Parts: sequence; structure tokens; C-alpha cells
Amino acid sequence: MCGRFVSSHSPDKIAAYFGASFEGDALPANFNVAPTHDVYGVVESADGPKLTTFHWGLVPSWAKDIKIGNKMINARAETITEKPAFKGLFKKHRLLIPMDGFYEWKVVEGQDGAKPTKHPQFIHRVDSEPLAVGGLWALWRDRSKPADPSSDQEMAAEQSASLDADPWLHSCTIMTTAANETMAPVHNRMPVLVPQSAWAQWLDPSNQDLESLTALLQPAPNDVLTMYPVSTAVNNVRNKGEELLQQIDG
Repeated sequence: MCGRFVSSHSPDKIAAYFGASFEGDALPANFNVAPTHDVYGVVESADGPKLTTFHWGLVPSWAKDIKIGNKMINARAETITEKPAFKGLFKKHRLLIPMDGFYEWKVVEGQDGAKPTKHPQFIHRVDSEPLAVGGLWALWRDRSKPADPSSDQEMAAEQSASLDADPWLHSCTIMTTAANETMAPVHNRMPVLVPQSAWAQWLDPSNQDLESLTALLQPAPNDVLTMYPVSTAVNNVRNKGEELLQQIDG
């Protein structure tokens, strides 16, 4: 799974890297992004790639409560075309989630009968370039709140809901796949990393070739990522500063 990551760059810098546009309010730098936080995502729009913000934790359009998103922070690549919450989104609601890197916890066996402990690792690209993580996005409206007086207008709004529809919650989930050899000593899962050569293919909502899209949901090559141990201060989501990336002995 992927449960914490780092997003420290300005939206303008991220947008430039992905060849996207950005309009809106910038998110603060966060070296400990956690589920339910707002995150950046790159999607395809009528005007080309667009960087916008999403709630991390996918809330399907049919959900009764936003809390369902707490259980949908990740989507497994192996079952993406089977799960009701994901299979429709996989066809046309794909996005890229930019990251500086992510955290995973390595289990270290205790000595002299002591219990195993978990040591956080910061995992990032060898070349220090941003990660382009594959994900899915959805739109959701809280139906417990007053609706449009005209049901016809409400239905029309729902059918035409887009990334610019303010009354709607924009949410996302991170896709994961089996770990490669680099990740395997730490965890049996890793985020899906979409290579730059496939960004346009991945983002294009008119591309519904599930066979070619599924072929992208593979573990990253073994030489793409590297990692080092960091402080257990990462365990506390209140800690969000750059000091979390300091390498420690371990």
C-alpha cells in the first residue's frame, strides 16, 4: 500500500514538470501527506493537462458518506477491473499524483526475544525526479444537503459534473501493484509509477483500451527507486516539516 508521501514543491513547478496548467490556491508544502489530506493531481481537461486538488480517499458518486474514502486510499491493480467502486473510473477517470517520494515501514526483528519494530524508510527516485503515480478520481455530492429545487436541473448538473464543478467533492485513490526487488525487503506492494512516455495515454479519458492500460500497472524497474531510513517522527501526522527527510542510521 501507499499511506504517506511527500509533496513539497509549488504548484507552478509541478505543473511545469507535467506540462500542465494550474489555477487556484496552492497547498502548503507537506513532508508527511496522509489520507484525508488534499493532494495535487494531474488530469486531462478540454484545454490540456491540468493540475488541481483532490481529497485523498476516493468517495464514489453513489456513496452516502464521505467517510467511505478512509477505506479507499489505495486501489489494487490486480482487481481494478472487477471492483464496482473502481472499474468504471479506470475507463475514463485516471490521474497522475505527483510525489517527491513516499514512506514505507520496514519490519526489523527484535533481539533477545524483543518484539519486532517498524522503521520508516523514505523511498524516492534515484535521479531525484518527481514520481508520477497512477490513480483514479471521482466526483461526489453530499445528498443530505438541500438539492436544486428543480430535479431536472439537478440531473443535468450531475451528468455534466466536471473538475470545474464547485459543489462537488473531488477525491482520488492511489493505485498499487506488486513490489519490485527494490521494495520487496520493505513491503510487498508499491505505488504504480507511470513512465513519462505513457502520461498522455494514461490521462486521455477517451482511451478505454483496458488491455493497454492494464499493461501499465506493473512494478517499476528495479533501478528506478532507492531508499534510506528516517526518523519515527513520520509516524505522527502532525509532523510535516522538511526535517522528516533527514537520513538516520539504521
